[in-house]
Amino acid sequence: MTSDEAAAIAAMLDPGVIARVGQIPLVARRAKIGAVFGRHRSPHRGSSVEFAEYRDYVPGDDLRRLDWRVYGRSDRHFVKEFEADTNLRLVLVIDGSGSMRYSGEQGTGPLTKYELACRIAASIAQLAIRQGDAAGVTVAAEGETVRVPPRRRPSHLRVLAGEMARVQPGGPTRLVEVLHDVAERTGRRALVCVLSDLFTAPEGLRDAFQHLRYRGHETSVFQIVDRDESEFRFEEATRFVDPEGGAPVLADPSMVAARYLAAWRRHRSALESIALAADVELRETFLDEDIARTIAGFLLARAGKGGRG
Repeated sequence: MTSDEAAAIAAMLDPGVIARVGQIPLVARRAKIGAVFGRHRSPHRGSSVEFAEYRDYVPGDDLRRLDWRVYGRSDRHFVKEFEADTNLRLVLVIDGSGSMRYSGEQGTGPLTKYELACRIAASIAQLAIRQGDAAGVTVAAEGETVRVPPRRRPSHLRVLAGEMARVQPGGPTRLVEVLHDVAERTGRRALVCVLSDLFTAPEGLRDAFQHLRYRGHETSVFQIVDRDESEFRFEEATRFVDPEGGAPVLADPSMVAARYLAAWRRHRSALESIALAADVELRETFLDEDIARTIAGFLLARAGKGGRG
């Protein structure tokens, strides 16, 4: 491990961030399937504390679950069923394409998009593992897909962070391809958190999000962008470089700003429509945002207590 990778791992596992958000639980919005009991609802019926429904008694049912009050009113035997609490499987998917190398303040900011994605991902993984859930990561890197299966052990956090730290973003995006792969490989219902600038054709994302939904996974997306990109804050003639392989363009911002901003709004609108249709939580996340505040908003929104979507 290089010194740069060690520093990156330390930054990802920042105890200061966890100290600020650690009291907010990471909850599943839909029923999950897991191997151990935890805080999340399961689609299977069990003997937990949350009542689900009544069903007719059949021979062999536990007599302790008969509702005698209902029997007294209806003269029929009904059995109480309860939601079984279970654990969450968290799968973090990070875009490792060339555009994720971009940093704020027109290329001179302290963090790149990829670095911010990794810090958010590592913090959410740490929260999940602390509450007994399993966390894993998949990075759509250039020429390869880095996969670390979900585990519940605290020592697993350094494995996740180490794999994220060794990736150098580059090349065209492989996000859509990797999302389809995650949909098929993740066998049980999971929470899939995607961290990307979403610089890809919306039509491909639509198919990938619908695939995840069809497989029973719940999807949340952090769209990581810089305000330079969303507001086009350029004043002087600028050479724009495509980090994913396109030809550079020298342009006068005053000549292209209106068309660029219109195209940006169309892209964002298309993403919002696709996310809504696929029941995906889409969160616009800026490079200059406070990381703890970003994560707190995500957690609170999932718990139904507000937070920007």
